[in-house]
Amino acid sequence: MSERPVARALLSVSDKTGLLDFARALVQQGVTLVSTGGTAKAIAEAGLPVQDVSDLTGFPEMMDGRVKTLHPKVHGGLLAIRGDAGHEASMAEHAILPIDLLVVNLYPFEAALARQADYDDMVENIDVGGPAMIRGASKNHAHVAVVVDVADYGAVLDDMAANGGATSLALRKRLAAKAFSRTAAYDAAIGTWLSDQAGETTPAFRALGGTLAQGLRYGENPHQQAAFYRTAESRPGVATAVQLQGKELSYNNLNDTDAAYELAGEFDPARTAACVIVKHANPCGVAEGASLKDAYLAALACDPVSAFGGIVALNRTLDAEAAAEIVKIFTEVIIAPDATDEAKAIVAGKKNLRLLVAGTLPDPRAKGLSVKTIAGGFLAQDRDSAVVDDLELKVVTKRAPTEAELADLRFAFRVAKHVKSNAIVYARGGATVGVGAGQMSRVDSARIAARKAVDAAEAAGASEPLTRGAVVASDAFFPFADGLDAAIEAGATAVIQPGGSMRDAEVIARADEAGLAMVFTGVRHFRH
Repeated sequence: MSERPVARALLSVSDKTGLLDFARALVQQGVTLVSTGGTAKAIAEAGLPVQDVSDLTGFPEMMDGRVKTLHPKVHGGLLAIRGDAGHEASMAEHAILPIDLLVVNLYPFEAALARQADYDDMVENIDVGGPAMIRGASKNHAHVAVVVDVADYGAVLDDMAANGGATSLALRKRLAAKAFSRTAAYDAAIGTWLSDQAGETTPAFRALGGTLAQGLRYGENPHQQAAFYRTAESRPGVATAVQLQGKELSYNNLNDTDAAYELAGEFDPARTAACVIVKHANPCGVAEGASLKDAYLAALACDPVSAFGGIVALNRTLDAEAAAEIVKIFTEVIIAPDATDEAKAIVAGKKNLRLLVAGTLPDPRAKGLSVKTIAGGFLAQDRDSAVVDDLELKVVTKRAPTEAELADLRFAFRVAKHVKSNAIVYARGGATVGVGAGQMSRVDSARIAARKAVDAAEAAGASEPLTRGAVVASDAFFPFADGLDAAIEAGATAVIQPGGSMRDAEVIARADEAGLAMVFTGVRHFRH
């Protein structure tokens, strides 16, 4: 028989949302409740009959609650195979009663991580008894139902109502799968945190875990299934942002919005307003400005064609002036730390436009993990937390850059960090004027970026492209002088690049011949 009657339930939860209504419904169906600590107290104070787990085990909770459910009368009740003669005999011999339903949500370790609790507090938020019970009940799902999510209370009650007070095997299988995944994600967060605390950069085992934030209609393409999961990391961005309006975010929206906001985080809002426009995970326009409106218009001018249907990320609170400009063309998403009421009202006129507020900006210097799946495994590396403001720039040409050129060089290299390799970025006056991304040849990226600038000039009715007198950034060294030749032809006057090529001397000589200033950063920003 696949249905299993629920006669006894053990409830031990840190999140007491919906607990009393659920417990009351179980009692009404004749279920005996067993509970622990604060959960038992809450149930008893609601006037419901409940047996404390210490009365079940014959041992009091001890060691500040660290030891309370780690007992054969608990685990035997969860793991016993009903109908098995040997198991039944052991239960009878040791007075072990079966537990048919386990309701547990774990100590809030992820919440402690998010609030950056101190070491001792983190350790105390590592649950031991909870995961042990969950794993035992989940293993024995042929007989026991296990609930780790308050969202499943209703499903359990509905299933019991449909089966005369019993749970179905189909429900128990689903709940067991969810329970094992929950403990896996929980342990992944703990393992990652402890590895970081121990200074382990390449731990022998690396676990990844997340909580479903949103089921998506499809992935990059309509034939691919997809979902968005949140990890225990609390980095500001799409995972922490509140969506104020607009359609549901798609897979590509989420990916592009993340890319845009990460780049926006490179610009200190106390220093300048900044706007980033992203299309297909690459910035097609980035600019600083005296206001968000000025920054947006300068970013838009870089590539108005690609900006259509793009993502706009801002480093300051979205105001009415900027909002009024942004809504003039089709935009998929706007993300900013916040938005004024006036700006919200303007954006509301475009009902499908998604508006997200993230509260604050991501710290470009903060440590973190970047993960990419490959066949049979995944690659894990530190997030690229190098910031151009922290780098010592080495002048390698006869001519040093002017102060204006130096400011634009830093700006361009800041942007190049977030452009797919091979990356070439032309900048002038605190704004991109040409971006070349993702080409197999660096010279092709330089030529494409220059061509983009020509197109933008024609669209604006300008007499010449803004690459004339601009600076250029390369995310990696120029392996040959031909890439530099393309930049010279476009009209660049100064160059920033990592250096380190076998042909650096050749490239420097070509820059000197053309009268360019060139600085080396010593740091590469590949982004594949």
